Amino acid sequence: MKPKQIAETGWRYLRAFLILYLCLFAGNIIAVLLPFSVPGSIVGMLLLFVLLALQIVPAHWVQPGCTLLMKNMTMLFLPIGIGVMNYYDTLSAQLLPILVACVVSTFIAMCAVALSSEFIHRRHVPVPEQQEADAVAAVTEKNEQQEKRKC
Repeated sequence: MKPKQIAETGWRYLRAFLILYLCLFAGNIIAVLLPFSVPGSIVGMLLLFVLLALQIVPAHWVQPGCTLLMKNMTMLFLPIGIGVMNYYDTLSAQLLPILVACVVSTFIAMCAVALSSEFIHRRHVPVPEQQEADAVAAVTEKNEQQEKRKC
């Protein structure tokens, strides 16, 4: 690679990580100022979403950094998994309530997704009977127009 290409690639990654960290930093500051408890990383992610949705920040500016983070996501979860092992005694003592909470919350999430999906598809996808009625009405109208032309 030429030095200019290396500098451009480096700038793209630097810009992407700078935007991501600025959103995280702003999210942490906003979270401290809020009267209720919300993690700063969530506020920062919402801030980044708003910036991208309003096209204040073009998506291609953050794309290189996001791609790199997504490729290495499993490695980023490793410290969290190891940190959980510090609480092995607590987790093993509370295993049944944790499993029940996981199963129940998964079931509730699946039901919520199923019901919302059914609601959305019911509103936007025509019912087969309605499609048939529309087709019959269109054929009838076409036949009436042909008969008017004959007269």
